[in-house]
Amino acid sequence: MKRFIRHLMIAAGLMSMATGVFAQMPHDVVYMPKKTACVALSYGSSSWNEYWENTLKRENLNIGTHTTTNAMLMVAAGVTDKLNVIVGLPYVQTKASAGNLMGQKGIQDLSVWLKYKAVESKGLSLHLAGGVSTPASNYVPDFLPMSIGLQCRIATGRVILNYTHKSGLYFTGHGSYSYRSNIKVDRDAYQADGRVYNTNEVRVPNATDAAARLGLLKKKFQVEAFVEQFSCVGGDNIRRNDMPFPTNNMRMVSVGGYAKFQPKRLGVNARFAQVTSGLNVGQSASYSVGLLWIIAPKSARQTVPKGA
Repeated sequence: MKRFIRHLMIAAGLMSMATGVFAQMPHDVVYMPKKTACVALSYGSSSWNEYWENTLKRENLNIGTHTTTNAMLMVAAGVTDKLNVIVGLPYVQTKASAGNLMGQKGIQDLSVWLKYKAVESKGLSLHLAGGVSTPASNYVPDFLPMSIGLQCRIATGRVILNYTHKSGLYFTGHGSYSYRSNIKVDRDAYQADGRVYNTNEVRVPNATDAAARLGLLKKKFQVEAFVEQFSCVGGDNIRRNDMPFPTNNMRMVSVGGYAKFQPKRLGVNARFAQVTSGLNVGQSASYSVGLLWIIAPKSARQTVPKGA
């Protein structure tokens, strides 16, 4: 049987898998006012039937179509008008349409972010965000592409730049660096970087990500188009007909769109993304839909969160 490719899994905080599903995310400039919160529930799905094994694009008929689904609970709360805390917890399930490789399911990684508006002047603003994530269950990381995550702890720093015109048109760009901890796997040795390591401790490559977003934010709705890029800092490639492994160097570029409608305290949103190029990843198409609920005392109620 041919071996298998690692599915598109961006660690929590990199959006890793549920990335960009909601408003009030660690990559945008939308804020909940002080003493208010937004509770978001979403469902998403990502699937691929072709992947890049190193730079070779191919398919694997023993897997067929690989699908990852997730249900996400996220809460964004205003500590102040310029400082938000964002907490997320996803439930993830994987499956393949062919072959006998069973998928996994379970709670993945708990993530906590802080986002701060540092500077604002004449439509321009600078924002700083930092986040950490940690595995929330004892899932198996060394079973790619059916694993629901990598079991590593992650710390991410992000800088966000935004320009918003008085009409509501905006442009946002961000760049991030993520430190990812080593993990332990259920084997005494493994092969990576062209050599054999006689240990069960595996170094997961650190990662960077960047994105550009062009959109329109109004009182009751928001729409945007985006391009996103993710790259590991180092790592090796999937060997010919071999299984993927947590040391692999994953890279990808994706494009997509996002929309939100929130006339009052209840709202809905949707997102779509398509991977256009990559290295050691599947060419995934993904979508998500969500429900938003703003919680606020009467003295602080607003129909929409604060944007830049």
